[in-house]
Amino acid sequence: MSGRRRVLITGIAGQDGSLLAELLCAEGAEVHGAVRGPLNRELPNLAAVRTELLLHELDIDVPGVLPPLVAEIVPDEVYHLAARAFVPESWLDPAATIRSVTAASAELIAAVREHAPAAHVVVAGSREMFGDCARSPQDELTPPQPSSPYGVAKLATHQLVGLAREHDALHVSSAILFNHESPRRQESYVSRKVTRAAAAISLGLADELTLGDLDAVRDWSAAEDIVRGLRAIASAEQADDYVLASGVGHTVRELVAAAFAVVELDPSRYVRVDERFVRRPEPSPPVGDPSRARSRLGWHAQTSFEELIREMVQADLAALRAGPACPTRS
Repeated sequence: MSGRRRVLITGIAGQDGSLLAELLCAEGAEVHGAVRGPLNRELPNLAAVRTELLLHELDIDVPGVLPPLVAEIVPDEVYHLAARAFVPESWLDPAATIRSVTAASAELIAAVREHAPAAHVVVAGSREMFGDCARSPQDELTPPQPSSPYGVAKLATHQLVGLAREHDALHVSSAILFNHESPRRQESYVSRKVTRAAAAISLGLADELTLGDLDAVRDWSAAEDIVRGLRAIASAEQADDYVLASGVGHTVRELVAAAFAVVELDPSRYVRVDERFVRRPEPSPPVGDPSRARSRLGWHAQTSFEELIREMVQADLAALRAGPACPTRS
């Protein structure tokens, strides 16, 4: 082992994990990453730092795999980001969601207690633990009322983190994450679905975009800002729970308008609402209150909503133009 700070990131190949890896490599840390599946395949999100990383093939859904890894690395910092993260899918297999989110987190905390008790650990939580009926904006003291199996799993994990701090005196923190995006976001998420469609329509590769409720509100931040927050939480002298959010809500309609403005198109000509995708109205908007992170960590979201959407659309334009036989719109 080197004398550098040793860091373990689970879910390192995802949006957040890869951005965090880049940040930590730039700091000179020795970065270990847990990756599901073969290591000899392409991992595009890690392209910029692949040669600097120490990767480990590991499926967190398999019981017993985390303790040997923690024992081998003895990390100074751990960022637990790996888990099933798409809320609708949690209804299809709630048991698998609980195993992936809660059981794996419990196993990791136990492994840290046994093999790396001095490590600073950040576990990725979710605003989904607050549910649809929470007061708005939501902060660390908002009573949780999860409304999906994913939310239930994240709440249980959040509570385990608190117990680990109190019972075992571990430096374990819960990062309660609200929606955060980047060009690395999967296309199954509405943010990327919209930016990809705006780019494709402008290039003549698509004709329309089908969505559900345009008045649904989300608190969207840039993923790069969020991973800075994760780093700040790990660096704090005392472990605690922190909401990481922009503190500003935007509707899907505003998201659409911002994306189509980048390509100078009128969204009303291309966007269609399918009532099958319209869910019941949310009683309160899911907007976060990051006051604790601002006051204790000096953290705040630096990227504006418009800047974020512009970056995503431009990245989608570049990717689509680089694809095969891209026509231009007259």
